[in-house]
Amino acid sequence: MNERFEFPARIKKTSIALMVIGLLVLIIGGVTMLGSSDHNAQTRFWLVLLQTSVFFLLVTVASVFIQAAASLAQGGWLVAYKRVPEAIGANVWVFGLIAGIVLMYIAFGFNVGGHNPIYHWVHPEGDAVLEGKSAFLNKGMFAGFTIVTIALWAFFGRKFRALSLAQEKAPKNSTKIYWTMFKWSAGFLLVYALTQMSTTPWMWIMSIDAHWYSTMFSWYTFASAFVSGMAIIMLFVLTIKNQGQFELVSKEHIHDIGKFMFAFSIFWTYVWFDQYMLIWYSNIPEETTYFKIRQQGPYSLIWYAVFIINFCMPVLILMSRPSKRNYFTVTFMAMAIIFGHWLDFYIMTMPGPLGANWQLNWYELGIFAGFAGLLMFLVYTTLSKASLVPANHPLLKEAILHESP
Repeated sequence: MNERFEFPARIKKTSIALMVIGLLVLIIGGVTMLGSSDHNAQTRFWLVLLQTSVFFLLVTVASVFIQAAASLAQGGWLVAYKRVPEAIGANVWVFGLIAGIVLMYIAFGFNVGGHNPIYHWVHPEGDAVLEGKSAFLNKGMFAGFTIVTIALWAFFGRKFRALSLAQEKAPKNSTKIYWTMFKWSAGFLLVYALTQMSTTPWMWIMSIDAHWYSTMFSWYTFASAFVSGMAIIMLFVLTIKNQGQFELVSKEHIHDIGKFMFAFSIFWTYVWFDQYMLIWYSNIPEETTYFKIRQQGPYSLIWYAVFIINFCMPVLILMSRPSKRNYFTVTFMAMAIIFGHWLDFYIMTMPGPLGANWQLNWYELGIFAGFAGLLMFLVYTTLSKASLVPANHPLLKEAILHESP
């Protein structure tokens, strides 16, 4: 069984157009903002790159995570469309490289008026709180964690894709590679737990507000990245299916992805509210300042928009069984979830450095479009290099017969 994917010319032109828009916006932004004497404009230029590059890196790594989780659970439901998360995961290195360059420059090279307005902790002198955290928050640790984390994520993403392709050429009914994948999956989950679910979001995002901290922050970003990652998988699967391919993928599989989008929207809200409620309950001034500017200050509009898009809409629209099997509904909700969680990353990063001087217009949306185009181009190109059907996979028959309860 073979089903070769051909990159449709219309989609290729769209992805290239989005990348060109992103590149033009980056150049124009560089000239107008970095050439300006306005400190907020210079900060905004790098902050938007940080927000969007880290967002796309984390949502692509989510595809590696779902492969590992399905492998350890020996779940056959993913096999029908596993080429999609494989193709996304195989390109983690590209988004990791971009995010790594942006993060390194901000930590080591960004300086406005003698200080770093994004990562204050790079100059902790005279600040008792930052000096107390300097054993963890320092340039050496930041560089080490960033390089090792991105390298490991990129390695596992490409390793999983290579193992899957090797399974096709293995002797019929051989399970040797299947169990090899099982072992590598366990290794990846250990890495993922020590990075995405703990240290990495603290370093890259939470340290923007270095005086504030939350032990739930990494779970919060994980939930946001994972539900966005499943929404991206949904969009790729449906787009390919609309091209007349992916015959093995039925409404049962679409229903499963829809359930992930629904369930992890609830999980995101659970973590979001827990983090908020515990700080509200304790009412400690150094903790409540983080929420005050977001909920009651200049970001209140985005704050409530994030809650409505990421919680209210999934609950109201995706709760019923028919809605999760309706292609138009799940496509609309996938796009809404991706945008809503990109906004969530926006409100995580902007308030600290920019305060009330935030903007959300051509630069932010143009950079987002550029990354979206790059993701489309890379994933469809990777998909075109192998069969969409993972032939010879031990769980392929189970995937074909799968029924979503």
